Amino acid sequence: MSGGSETMDEEGTFSVSDADESSTFSDDDGIVVDPPVINVDRRYDNGADCQVLEPEQVVVEMNIIMEDVAAIVRLPPTVCRLLLYHYKWNKESLLEKFYESPDPDAFFADANIVSPFKLPHLSGNGRDVVDTCSICCNRAILTGLLCGHHFCYPCWDAYLSTKIMEEGRAYVACPELNCPIVVNDEKTLALIKSDTVKKRYRHLIINSFVECNQLLRWCPAVDCGRVVKVTHSEARPVMCKCKTVFCFACGHEWHEPVNCRLLKLWLKKCSDDSETSNWISANTKECPKCQVTIEKDGGCNHMTCKNAACKMEFCWMCLGPWEPHGSSWYSCNRFDDTLAKQARDAQERSRAALQRYLHYYNRFMNHQQSLKLESKLYATVKNKMELMQQANMSWIEVQFLRKAVDVLSECRRTLMYTYAFAFYLQKDNQSVIFEDNQRDLELATEQLSEFLERDLNHENLITLKQKVQDKYRYVEQRRSTLLKHCAEGVEHDFWRFTQ
Repeated sequence: MSGGSETMDEEGTFSVSDADESSTFSDDDGIVVDPPVINVDRRYDNGADCQVLEPEQVVVEMNIIMEDVAAIVRLPPTVCRLLLYHYKWNKESLLEKFYESPDPDAFFADANIVSPFKLPHLSGNGRDVVDTCSICCNRAILTGLLCGHHFCYPCWDAYLSTKIMEEGRAYVACPELNCPIVVNDEKTLALIKSDTVKKRYRHLIINSFVECNQLLRWCPAVDCGRVVKVTHSEARPVMCKCKTVFCFACGHEWHEPVNCRLLKLWLKKCSDDSETSNWISANTKECPKCQVTIEKDGGCNHMTCKNAACKMEFCWMCLGPWEPHGSSWYSCNRFDDTLAKQARDAQERSRAALQRYLHYYNRFMNHQQSLKLESKLYATVKNKMELMQQANMSWIEVQFLRKAVDVLSECRRTLMYTYAFAFYLQKDNQSVIFEDNQRDLELATEQLSEFLERDLNHENLITLKQKVQDKYRYVEQRRSTLLKHCAEGVEHDFWRFTQ
């Protein structure tokens, strides 16, 4: 192994070098459209029940659990790590199965490990031998596992590197066909030559621990690599050392007032629907029977649904059944009938649903775009603050401008997620109050944004400070009112959502 990359110390504990802390890992739930995490220096106190861990601190927690297990079951550290990985790092579950299992060999076989109790009889199986490699068919020095399968060093390196880099495997099975025995981390790191692969492998091992622990969550910011630890798992905002604020429950940036479940539905819908919705609206109609979307690719008005379970024949013009059209094969002169009216009603409902979705989607994306553009305000405000300090104002006295941009960003983000919240919200008296609060916050936010983006150089400093403070305090008040109402709805269970 190269200098600074060792991962096994003399006691068999796992470690990570300082050079290997840049990668991040998170659970990929398939959501494509995902608002980016924007670093905003917001003052937020995580509290005593939340701490931010560096990768090496996570490794310390892994080793503590591993050492506890090793001390109890009297097994080698490498075996304990494989067992913990198999039992998703649940020490209690592992120990329970260990002591309850009537057959020790079956216990280890279930975890794809050669039983340590067989080691005296298998002492030769892990040694190097000179023979023909069954992968490349070259005669060379072969090395293997306790399962008895040996391969040359280059084939081991290529096999493990592929599994780690291309498949993201933290623990890899023996290359032999139908052999489930897992290669332990000590052996894996000894067989891999590339420092890049070793770095990736170490992070995959750490990630296996983080992903299995409900009290740990990777910071979603790019190139951060830190982990947030809490004492109880719930949907709550937490702030990393890199100043990224995110939801601990789902790992997305903090998204109040919409909850994690609805946000996931919303983001999936955005990913599935938005890119083609405008084209669909302009160029297609729906089958009046099964509502499958159909594109007209010729001049004939006689349409046949391509849905194998439907196959309805209908008129493109009136959406009524084709059969009653008689001899009017290619021109519809029928004004109306019940079936055609029902078909058009169904289509109108579908179009209305699409228009409703686009209403919320466009506003959601507009605030997201404004949030990105307004992040440039920090540079403008910084210059203005420096000029104000040159005009004999103290550093403390000019912080109101930075505070105003912070408030603006918070409100943009809140407004963005109110549209996801509103999309699923059923109409009632409470929803009317919510929309009123949303409107007031939106108006106040736009006024603050407009004021901050105009040329502030010609403003009297004292007057400017008073105006800015008045505006951002009012915006904060409107945001607080909206979020308080949303929280009351959750507490008293008066929100009703559609799916």
